Amino acid sequence: MAENKYSEISGAGKTPNSKSRTLKDPARKVKLLETITAVLLGVTTLLTAWATWIGSLHEGLEHIHFTESNNTISSAIALYNDATQLVVQDATIYASIQNYILDAQAATTEGDDLKLQAANAKLEALEQVCSPELKAAIDWARKTGKSPFEMEGYGQSYYDEASVLVKDSQDLLTTGKQDNTNSDKYGLVTVIYSLVLFLLGIAGTFKRSPNRMLIMGTAVVLLVVGFVFMLSIPMPEGFNLLNYLGTN
Repeated sequence: MAENKYSEISGAGKTPNSKSRTLKDPARKVKLLETITAVLLGVTTLLTAWATWIGSLHEGLEHIHFTESNNTISSAIALYNDATQLVVQDATIYASIQNYILDAQAATTEGDDLKLQAANAKLEALEQVCSPELKAAIDWARKTGKSPFEMEGYGQSYYDEASVLVKDSQDLLTTGKQDNTNSDKYGLVTVIYSLVLFLLGIAGTFKRSPNRMLIMGTAVVLLVVGFVFMLSIPMPEGFNLLNYLGTN
């Protein structure tokens, strides 16, 4: 009887300890989940700030490239108009040359030396102001009997600089569009991170651990997806973090 009594007392003494351990385990689990949630919230907040900053850099470059593209195409248009004026000037000079040639032929027919000398002097003066393009076209016309303006490639050099600027403008526009796309992608990344923050924020309202873990698991998956997607987006052109830290 004494042994049974002691055994009952011994058994009765163990029951509270086992119950306390059982109660402590859920508390530790909740504490662990809260710690993990806090860490994930901190990491996600930092990633959100990073994505927002890089997206704003892309947006800034977008505006710069669009502005440079507009300025470049304006310069190209001005050069194109100048080139067109040169073509018109060549046409005027060539028409004058043809008129003075006719005057010289008429003076020769009439035997008027003074008129012939005046016509030749004017022809020489016009030849001095002819552009290399027009001179080459006139030589070609004399050999072929065609108009100098029919020569293949005539006047192309007048438009070369304008053509280069047009290409530069198109390249800048393309780069600006790419910056716009990258900025939009970073905007999507911030949306994903915001959803992660929302899920982590409401995870603590769930009393049952399985529900809380389900919400946290979904948040982690979205966090990984957003991070991988962010890594796939190019950094801004010429980006160097040291430049912003003042160490380079």
